[in-house]
Amino acid sequence: MMQVLVIGASRGIGLEFVRQYRQAGAQVVATARSEDGLAELHKLGAKALKLDVADTASSSGLAWQIDGHQFDRVILNAGIHGTRTTGLQTPPQDEFDAVMRTNVLGPMRVLPQLVDSMAPGARLAILSSRMGSMGLRSASSSWLYRASKAAVNSVLRDASLVFAGRVVCVAFHPGWVRTDMGGSGADLSVDESVAGMREQLSKLTAADNGAFLNYDGQPLAW
Repeated sequence: MMQVLVIGASRGIGLEFVRQYRQAGAQVVATARSEDGLAELHKLGAKALKLDVADTASSSGLAWQIDGHQFDRVILNAGIHGTRTTGLQTPPQDEFDAVMRTNVLGPMRVLPQLVDSMAPGARLAILSSRMGSMGLRSASSSWLYRASKAAVNSVLRDASLVFAGRVVCVAFHPGWVRTDMGGSGADLSVDESVAGMREQLSKLTAADNGAFLNYDGQPLAW
């Protein structure tokens, strides 16, 4: 039976990953910060763990909670957007800290704890964003969020070097998805986005390690 770990699964894309993998018969371990989020995961038949990647004490306990697992798929989805801005509007210190702690430091806290819990040949994905791309950038809106996703792309590349030969690691742009973050006018439903990413994960080869991909597999410029 496939084993799946989803970090940040209380709603939206993370919760949909849990739903689809459970429907496919996988054993799923998933994390959420709130009791309501944990309850939703229980309803889907997942093993629910309380985890806040922005909190040092909470993050430090992940390794022992997943001890004994050998995950075939790992999805790092936890993230926040922060205030939507235009132009060069300096973010408040507390908002900068919150976005960077969650979107960048969070994966840097989680990844080292996964070393012994990933099966040989596992696939690991960090949910990034096209907004973090330097090569494709044509706008400056929400520059704090953009900076955090550019930084997490760097984290993913480093992880791909460490795990090379054992785990295939990629960053995904999930598309513009109709979630609380993406808004009601977005192009994709959450089930379309997640189904696309799941399909791409199943197709990955060693040559894809360290890639930045669209939800449909199209390579994206860093």
